[in-house]
Amino acid sequence: MSRPDYFHLRPEIEKAYGYTHAVRIGDDIKVSGAVSMDDEGNPTAVGDLAQQMKNVYADLRSVLGHYGCTFDDVVVENVFTTDMAGFLDAAGYRSTIYMEHFPTGSWLEVKGLALPELLIEIELEAHKS
Repeated sequence: MSRPDYFHLRPEIEKAYGYTHAVRIGDDIKVSGAVSMDDEGNPTAVGDLAQQMKNVYADLRSVLGHYGCTFDDVVVENVFTTDMAGFLDAAGYRSTIYMEHFPTGSWLEVKGLALPELLIEIELEAHKS
């Protein structure tokens, strides 16, 4: 059995909030929800859902890259947003992320995220054999 391989994108922030950004077990990689924040944990692109989504995908690309993966390896994508209408307006951007195929997943509108300035959070699962 493979030992879990933990990856921290922003170790101090993850420790403060009590999570690990990603873990690989064998061929499977679980990626915690990413939000639009800087390296100090401050929300970025406040009030701009489309830019927050781009920032989130940039962080997710970094996490996947740590494991030698791309978005083509993603099999599950779950989106949490406080503004579903805004997300649907900006969702076309996803076709620049998922070039081969779209993953399975869910889109959920939620009352709030970890900080009130955050409008979108995206978690992933990837498979890399």
